Amino acid sequence: MIGNINMIVGNKITNSEAKNAFMKVLVSPENGWNDYVMRVIEVRESGYTPKHCHPWPHINYVIEGKGELLIDNQINVVESGSYAFVPSDTLHQFRNIGQSVFKFICIVPKEGHR
Repeated sequence: MIGNINMIVGNKITNSEAKNAFMKVLVSPENGWNDYVMRVIEVRESGYTPKHCHPWPHINYVIEGKGELLIDNQINVVESGSYAFVPSDTLHQFRNIGQSVFKFICIVPKEGHR
């Protein structure tokens, strides 16, 4: 499978605790990666994902922009080239602190994709 992210329409993250955040699914069990989902999250200016935790870990890689990643009440500044591992059952949130889109890859087990 080969694709182009520019051909995928982002779905708005509809959680009431999110603002200006969108998700694009790149690879999933539907494409043959049976156990994981690779997504790109785009957080627009002044936006953020919900502050939450769950029983699965995830891996993140920042493609562009500048943001804050809250992990267990510690705020970490991240930007293009940054990566992070968010352990299971850890409170976390991504927040755009730049003036352009904050875009990052998020890989989760299939049960973590909603």
